[in-house]
Amino acid sequence: MHGSGLELALVFLLAGVVAVPVFKRFGLGAVLAYLAAGVALGPDGMGVVSDTDRILNASEIGVVMLLFVIGLELSLPRLRVMRKPVFYSGGLQVALTAAVLGGIVLATGQHWKPALVIGLGLALSSTAVGLQLLGERKELATDYGRLAFAILLFQDLVAIPLLAAIPLLGGANAETLTWTVAGKAIGALILVVIGGRYLLRWVFRVVARTRMPEVFTATALFAVLSSAWFMQEAGLSAGLGAFIAGVLLADSEFRHELESQIQPFEGLLLGLFFIAVGMGIDLDRIVKEPQLIAGGVLLLLVVKFALLFLVGKLRPGRLPGRSALMLGGVLWLGGEFAFVVFREALRVGLLNNAVHDRLVAIVGVSMALTPILLIGISRLLRDFPDRREQKPKREFDIIEDHRPKVLIAGMGRFGQIVGRLLLSQRIPIVALENDLETIDTLRRFGVELYYGDPTRPDLLRAAGGDRIKVFIIAMDDPDTTTKAVRLVRRMYPGAKVFARARDRRHAWRLMDLGAIVSRELFGSSLEMGEQVMVTLGMPAETAADHVRRFRDHDEKVLRAQHLVYDDDEALQQTAREAREELMQLFEADTVGGTGDAGSDKPRAVS
Repeated sequence: MHGSGLELALVFLLAGVVAVPVFKRFGLGAVLAYLAAGVALGPDGMGVVSDTDRILNASEIGVVMLLFVIGLELSLPRLRVMRKPVFYSGGLQVALTAAVLGGIVLATGQHWKPALVIGLGLALSSTAVGLQLLGERKELATDYGRLAFAILLFQDLVAIPLLAAIPLLGGANAETLTWTVAGKAIGALILVVIGGRYLLRWVFRVVARTRMPEVFTATALFAVLSSAWFMQEAGLSAGLGAFIAGVLLADSEFRHELESQIQPFEGLLLGLFFIAVGMGIDLDRIVKEPQLIAGGVLLLLVVKFALLFLVGKLRPGRLPGRSALMLGGVLWLGGEFAFVVFREALRVGLLNNAVHDRLVAIVGVSMALTPILLIGISRLLRDFPDRREQKPKREFDIIEDHRPKVLIAGMGRFGQIVGRLLLSQRIPIVALENDLETIDTLRRFGVELYYGDPTRPDLLRAAGGDRIKVFIIAMDDPDTTTKAVRLVRRMYPGAKVFARARDRRHAWRLMDLGAIVSRELFGSSLEMGEQVMVTLGMPAETAADHVRRFRDHDEKVLRAQHLVYDDDEALQQTAREAREELMQLFEADTVGGTGDAGSDKPRAVS
């Protein structure tokens, strides 16, 4: 395309806007839509773009951002917990696949060096496609989804030393590893670790105090791209730098805010990456050598599927048969790192142009076929259900999900008391607060909470809003509370929302939105009034009964006034009637009446 960069961007956006809804309509997924759009736009399609390498290099930023988000989800304690599936299952899958595929390449007459690189390159699966497919199908939390994530993580980690070893395998014409190069790489790694642990947190604290979302967004993008660039300049993988930065920030108070800021760019740039991969598929090579390419794709899929099924069944996976089959269907494709590996091997002379083009075509076609084949596997397993899964589950077979089901927005005095009460009952929570001083204070006492504004949809999604059952909105500012409640009710209509109300009018507005309200001083005021009555000589039981009846009456009035609170005359009339009814309620006690105020059992909303 000979137009401007603006025209090129418009073409890419239009391709995604048109292709994704069409493919989604037929249940084919966004990944296949982007790949098909890339094939159509590429040099072997309509020829809109001819320089595919330049587009692919630019679009790899999407993979970098994906690895940063993965790092945010994988804190160091979680990595220690996952060490067995990551290093045992992931290591076994890479080793077995590289040995089998590399042995087949070696049997065709290739030298052992390119055979080793090809075997290892084809052993890698696409992190972007795999996680995208699992996310679209809401299967990341399944047993095979978790194991797939662990295997993909190991593959991303092992890709780094593989890229570093290719120049050594390339021979005398390639760059060799020296102590200077090694020291440079280790030094860069140390600086990224130190910067991610201390410098970045300090920078984000400074930026957060400006309360300017656009500045925080720019800082988040700078943190990701600078970490990636720094590692790349040191001769390591750009993705490794972003991943390490994400891991080091995973347990910071800015985790959810960062995830919400990066994910829109990640999704858009990943779409561009898949379009670029589609443009890079050499259709001419496929047309000239259809049997060779088809045989290579079939061999790759069959070998990886069989070995992944085996790894899934063995320790530590121990997956049931159906889950092991789904694991194979998600990860049997080639991966985006294979393009980088094979391009580097071509640069140092380990591969010639013909072999490189064939391998790129095989990997690209496998990535394009996987969404369709996965749909077929899912339908096949659905038509032939596992008999063991038809047995009724015993009560002790159910494993509770310990991920937080309660989100508290606002950890001031009000939210802190609610949070302490829930945590004392071992109920896990997610806490959000937009005041840095409060965050720093509570974190010093071991309270886990995160920086963020709960009135933003992307932050609620990043905090796991789709699995939250109860939202507690306890912000200090009434307008912010109302806005947050309105957003939660719109995004998650099935969740319960408890909200802190400043006064009666604020409570009525929140009740309009379907929230269960708690007036912030109502309960403590009643408690003090009860203590005063006891101090003046009233029996404790009588004082407690009076307070209970007063509460019930006031809540009944609150609900009655909620129906007319926009009518001042009607509101004043109900207030006068409520005062008279209240006086009559307690006057009955002086003449021995029962004062049955509790017969109408309204729900307590203090």
